Amino acid sequence: MKLFLSSVALIATLLFSPQSAQAQNFPKMDSSPMDLTMARADRNTPPIARVIYSRPTKKGRDIFGDLVPYGKVWRTGANEATELTLYVPMMIGGERLEPGTYTLYTIPNEDTWTIIINRDTNVWGSSSYKEEKDAVRIDVPVRDAAAPAESLSMVFRPDTNGTTLMIGWDTTYVEIPFKKA
Repeated sequence: MKLFLSSVALIATLLFSPQSAQAQNFPKMDSSPMDLTMARADRNTPPIARVIYSRPTKKGRDIFGDLVPYGKVWRTGANEATELTLYVPMMIGGERLEPGTYTLYTIPNEDTWTIIINRDTNVWGSSSYKEEKDAVRIDVPVRDAAAPAESLSMVFRPDTNGTTLMIGWDTTYVEIPFKKA
């Protein structure tokens, strides 16, 4: 019985000590959480492509042309630059991209966006962008969203012989077509 009471006292001391209370505190959560979207031909097939990005929110701000300036390279999200992984060879804008990981940058403009697939990876933001590392650049038209999106959102839409990456935020979205090579 004495051993039992000593064990209970030790456990209580450990549980309620300032060190254990401090260990339970989480660091401040990221205001632009990371997200991932996968492209598959169907649920039971291996992935074709994947995008990992951080999702900033509108929070009442004007987005394109203000928070995200027109005519400047954007990391296409928040925090680290957006990462694109291709699992199969894909064609984009007439260029063949081999399987591998790339960085997805964009240059938003009012009527078109320049989509940049860049070979430099594991980079923060767009300040370290190097044009000489571009694998592909294409222009795509800006489209009006049916409803405003509070958070930057990306999703793959399956297409015949490939997939289309849809990127939308606020009242704007673009489509990036990827075709199997």
